[in-house]
Amino acid sequence: MNASLQTELIKYLSGFATEARLKRFEDVLVNRTRHIAIGLENIYQPHNASAVLRSCDCFGIQDVHIIENENKYTYNPDVSLGSEKWLTLQRYNDAQSLDNCINTLRAKGYAIAVTSLHKDNYTIEEVPLHNKVALFFGTEMRGATDELEGKADMYVKIPMMGFTESFNISVAAALSMYVLSTRLRKDNIAWQLSEQDKETLRLQWLRNTIPKVDLLEKDFIQKQK
Repeated sequence: MNASLQTELIKYLSGFATEARLKRFEDVLVNRTRHIAIGLENIYQPHNASAVLRSCDCFGIQDVHIIENENKYTYNPDVSLGSEKWLTLQRYNDAQSLDNCINTLRAKGYAIAVTSLHKDNYTIEEVPLHNKVALFFGTEMRGATDELEGKADMYVKIPMMGFTESFNISVAAALSMYVLSTRLRKDNIAWQLSEQDKETLRLQWLRNTIPKVDLLEKDFIQKQK
């Protein structure tokens, strides 16, 4: 769909949303970012999967890249609270899922940061943010695979002072997103969405919230013809 037609479609569909909902879209878009993305490798517990999505939405991180070469990623709507419909989820579940995910992110200019218990180039407070960063979390029991760690540009560790060696993944993700998003907004970095990205998300969110939107779009296309 070309840009002008997309803009007209957004205007048309906006007529079926309340003013309060449209204002909420704009308030959220101001704080959304694609400068940071989250990557998840083989997460299998629905509670954790759901909590990570909820944190992404709360901290304004739009993109989640999900590798499913061992475990299918499922979420619990009672935990995610519908956050998945506001995010952009890209799933990779074929024989080359890891390579496809990493290649996709690199092509978009992301550095690959992998959380690790045993490798610690950076603490989460030190991760360089001058370029875009995709922060990866591995599966619940063992963390990131050797294959994922081998593709990292940097390793990231959350400092811990107790006897327990690691955080639960949903806690680690939430802490990391809080620190990175806070740092990002305090720094002189162009982290905001482009106007094109905002338009894409306006359309995505309208489609996800308007009843029978397929019929409305069909009517719109017919009128354009």
